[in-house]
Amino acid sequence: MASTPPTGFKRLPDSERKLPASAHIVGPVNPDEHLEVSVYLRAPAGERAGDNASQYAQQPGPRMSRQEYAARYSASPDDLAKIEAFAQAHNLKVVEEDPASRRIVLAGTAAAMMQAFAVELQRYAYKGGVFRGRVGHLHLPTELEPLVAGVFGLDDRPQAQPRFRYGNSTTRFPLANTDTVSYTPPQLAKLYEFPQGLDGSGECIALIELGGGYSEQDLATYFKQLGIPTPQVTTVSVDGGENKPEGDPRGADAEVDLDIEIAGAIAPKARIVVYFAPNTDRGFLDAITQALHDTTNNPSVISISWGAPESSWTSQAMQAMDQAFQTAATLGITICCAAGDNGSGDGASDQLAHVDFPASSGYVLGCGGTRLSSSNGKITAEVVWNDTTAGGGATGGGVSENFALPSWQTDAHVPLSINNQHAGRGVPDVAGNADPQTGYQIYVDGQSTVIGGTSAVAPLWAGLIALINQKRGQAIGFLNPFLYKNYQQLTQNKALYDVTSGNNGAYTAGTGWDACTGLGTPVGTQLLNTLITSQS
Repeated sequence: MASTPPTGFKRLPDSERKLPASAHIVGPVNPDEHLEVSVYLRAPAGERAGDNASQYAQQPGPRMSRQEYAARYSASPDDLAKIEAFAQAHNLKVVEEDPASRRIVLAGTAAAMMQAFAVELQRYAYKGGVFRGRVGHLHLPTELEPLVAGVFGLDDRPQAQPRFRYGNSTTRFPLANTDTVSYTPPQLAKLYEFPQGLDGSGECIALIELGGGYSEQDLATYFKQLGIPTPQVTTVSVDGGENKPEGDPRGADAEVDLDIEIAGAIAPKARIVVYFAPNTDRGFLDAITQALHDTTNNPSVISISWGAPESSWTSQAMQAMDQAFQTAATLGITICCAAGDNGSGDGASDQLAHVDFPASSGYVLGCGGTRLSSSNGKITAEVVWNDTTAGGGATGGGVSENFALPSWQTDAHVPLSINNQHAGRGVPDVAGNADPQTGYQIYVDGQSTVIGGTSAVAPLWAGLIALINQKRGQAIGFLNPFLYKNYQQLTQNKALYDVTSGNNGAYTAGTGWDACTGLGTPVGTQLLNTLITSQS
């Protein structure tokens, strides 16, 4: 069924799945297993949600409210009715409809799902676990294929990895001053000259988490040690995901606590909303779309510290997420994404260069990593994070094989891919301290520890953006075009520090943008002043 569509069906473009090299089949799925899938529809005829994204982003700030977006880009009643009829004809039940995100959730048995989408599902052993998977394309009735952007949830293999790295330090926490090899988030905020007198009041920072959890006691302990009021943290369950601490400080709990504690320490009065979802392409996508269209919490910045090499995603998943990020630009929501912790290869085993997705989307702020040195409360040096010689990881970065060079990056001198001389989106856009040997002091599962990785850089920038939003009185939104268009002014104003030393394997840092640290690291107050001045 996977290779030849049955009569009346068409192959769903870009839905092809391949198996990981180390996966092997262990047997068929139980035909009575209950499954849920998310069906995403294309924008209504004549409307594309991304058409005006770059236009909206020429000046930072929101250009369309969530209500205005829903009125223009919601799924049409006719399209929804066609999917409902399809579900009924194939013994599936519609359990949720969200017209604004154009998402319909269908439920039914595995047997019904296989028949509805003309696909075969098997169970596969992989990395010590078992997942439900498929090979080849999905299929849809011919009349529905033009309406559907993607179908997610049939394959539940783990999709992404958290982008944090543990340091080797066993130093007790908290440390006394900034002349150390690890830092509290407020110490780094001071070193990066984040604006003073701001606390994120009135802002909401969304965090996307695909596993693990946090305890309120751990957060209370951590912020008490910092002398900062514990921020308001709430959770949202997506596709059955939940705040579920594993009790392993070296597992996914570390990612969750890292994100909350960095963002919360930088912007303690901002509301932090954690969207927990299963670690699948469906869970990842649904969490992002739920955050974007959340009219209750209204996040203005989203931090994502999970990712995987572009080569491990289906094209339909990357396109659907990229479409969601275009929606974010339209709504004036900033997306900060970790650029990866495995150097220019991004952990792939084929000896080629790879960039991490979702950081490689042209509608997110890709966050790379540095190694920071300081003395007497001032930064004395900053170089590309690369500890690969000691097995300690390195910042991701490079040239996308899937996304074209954005118009706002055309003057950044992004090199051609070393793989095939292909022109593409350059990653990352900005950077921050990420080396675990100069890492972040956090508290996870009852233990004080030091963690680094580009996972830390995404919430660091998200916290800074929350402060900027608070001062401006308006969300800054899609920041990339402004940063690249005004790069000379930003460097003249010393709003960005250009990191020019080091490499991440295939790519080397240099003057201006590079595929290791992007445009550089923040000088927060000057960045804020430049943004305000540019709009006065």
